[in-house]
Amino acid sequence: MVTLRRPPQYQRRGPVLEPYQVVLRPLITEKATHLSERHNAYTFEVNPLATKTEVKLAVEALFNVKVADVRTQNRRGKVRRHRLKSGRMRNWKKAIVALHEDYRIDFY
Repeated sequence: MVTLRRPPQYQRRGPVLEPYQVVLRPLITEKATHLSERHNAYTFEVNPLATKTEVKLAVEALFNVKVADVRTQNRRGKVRRHRLKSGRMRNWKKAIVALHEDYRIDFY
């Protein structure tokens, strides 16, 4: 008998995250709307500690859909200025979640 999934090689060290802690908010931009209409892919801001597997399970649990693929990006915070002081915005993580053809998410 062949097993398709192998057990993880390591145990997660960080905290165990609930689905509502993994997905922080959907990103509604012009590019994200284009992705959702043409490619059935949705964009979310996610917890920086979350893995692709956790993002997939969280989206499936929160929106009752079947996820086909997850891509993630670690976004660096931009440098911003207020008068003479320079500061940085926080770093954040972005996930692009592609769904199977039969499923959709309605944000509007």
